[in-house]
Amino acid sequence: MKTTRPIILLTNDDGFYRETIQVLFRALAALGRTYVVAPDRERSACSLAVTLRRPLRVQAVKPRVWAVEGTPVDCIYFALQKFLPRRPDLIISGMNPGPNLGQQDINYSGTVAGAIQGTFHGIPSMAVSLLPDDRGRFDLKAAAAIVRTIAADILAHGLPPGTALNVNIPPAPRKGVKITRLGWKFYDPEIIEKTDPRDSTYYWIGTGTPRRVGDAGTDVMAAHDGYISLTPLHTDMTAHQALGSPKLRRIARSLRPVRS
Repeated sequence: MKTTRPIILLTNDDGFYRETIQVLFRALAALGRTYVVAPDRERSACSLAVTLRRPLRVQAVKPRVWAVEGTPVDCIYFALQKFLPRRPDLIISGMNPGPNLGQQDINYSGTVAGAIQGTFHGIPSMAVSLLPDDRGRFDLKAAAAIVRTIAADILAHGLPPGTALNVNIPPAPRKGVKITRLGWKFYDPEIIEKTDPRDSTYYWIGTGTPRRVGDAGTDVMAAHDGYISLTPLHTDMTAHQALGSPKLRRIARSLRPVRS
């Protein structure tokens, strides 16, 4: 009996041409039929942005690879509605050359947004980010092998409903794997002021050096201590513990119509 090969969709926020996604494209070939639908240029820190107020152009780069003039979320829409022969069995966003750790990173990140968007569609999805070594280098081959192992397990067994997996891979030597919760990386971005050749002022927003906060069970600490960090992210952003808050009840009472 002939079985259908799994379809794996790759996207990122760094551009279809980046070596990180190309290495992954080749490494996953043994698991299924792999497609790349990714931005035509870097779209870092775009989060879940969707392009609504201008037309988008798409370039067919080579078989099963498309470059979209848009965001990672745009790419997911195009892949599902235009390019893939059927619904994918797995979406992988990455590999991002740099970590996506903590509450702020995952809300800013276009890499994480690609996985969240896949989860919105009910498709098992994960985001993958890499930490550099002391020289700022990334071992892409080793990281892709780790991703392949995770992908094989997800294809076989799935993920919890409504949950995307955020994976951060530190450089070798790795100490192991931890299932983690989100920590915090506090940024104090530097605003750099410059003057252009026409004497007009312009600004760059830098990232600064973030301060890591959390215990050993958080992603920010586990990854920087040398562990592969697996963090489940739920698409339900409701603050359930606050539903019965006296402060919210007071706001609700203030909005009730005054009886005559």
